[in-house]
Amino acid sequence: MKAIIPAAGIGTRLRPHTYTLPKALLYVAGKPIISHILDDVVALGPTSVVLIVGYKGDLIEEYVRKQYPDLEVDFVVQEQRRGIAHAIEMTRSVANAGEPLLIVLGDTIIRTELGKIVECKAHALGAKEVDDPRRFGVAEVENGRITKLVEKPAEPKSNLALVGLYYFQDSGALFDAIKYVIDNDITTKGEYQITDAMQHMIDQGETFEPFGIDEWFDCGKPEAMLETNRKLLENGTGTPSVDGSIIIPPVSISPTAEIVSCIIGPHVSIAGDVVVHNSIVRDSILADGAKVKDAAIEGSLIGPNAVVNGGFHKLDVGDSSEVTLK
Repeated sequence: MKAIIPAAGIGTRLRPHTYTLPKALLYVAGKPIISHILDDVVALGPTSVVLIVGYKGDLIEEYVRKQYPDLEVDFVVQEQRRGIAHAIEMTRSVANAGEPLLIVLGDTIIRTELGKIVECKAHALGAKEVDDPRRFGVAEVENGRITKLVEKPAEPKSNLALVGLYYFQDSGALFDAIKYVIDNDITTKGEYQITDAMQHMIDQGETFEPFGIDEWFDCGKPEAMLETNRKLLENGTGTPSVDGSIIIPPVSISPTAEIVSCIIGPHVSIAGDVVVHNSIVRDSILADGAKVKDAAIEGSLIGPNAVVNGGFHKLDVGDSSEVTLK
């Protein structure tokens, strides 16, 4: 089995944090988004992984090669973002080997027994019921089989949303369908969508089944990042202790962080080389190298190497910024 992770997005809704980092490297619940995804994928033992990168893709490649030195991985650059199907098509030379293929979108963290999807006897799509399916690809199901797929329907006939997890018994069938979509210029909202390619496969007689997932976490905007951080920390295990400080679980604190005379938690993620002195931090994410001194913060994202001094506020501070609160 091969695995493809499309991670070429710019992450405009997460600015200022994505001015200097690609979204896949933003820190949540103890590690970057891409690590949450890769750790699950690597556990399945794929023959290789293909990462589709674009904006600041060199930073993703540098991180992955350092953190996963034994992983057989190819990087494919998508210069123009023209939809997921277009992105997958660009991997044809390294991924189209006719073997099973797993695709996991690079901006969504999924919690489920992922190993069971590769046991499916048909093509399988990760799916979960949602209150408002108009924002997602939607699957219509009859007798346990998917009969129709619609990308972001204005009037959905189903509330079963696709979550960005796809398993194909034969990658060749998918690539043939994507070629058909592109050759015939079939687009949805101006982009080549994987849902259109899969619908063509269904029309040609291929069998798809929904694969129910337990939890599905969005990392598309700051409030969603914080919500994801809360939920993932609650599902974690272990509580770090810091001499001279009060730690209220759940939290994640890097062993290289410096915490002095603080109250940390609940729902706080503190990355490597972070410095926090004489402060109260709740419901927040502090990225690598951030510094918080003599402050109380809540519901905040503090970017890499940002500095916050004094005061009580809710903050969304980008990389290398300095904020003094009086």
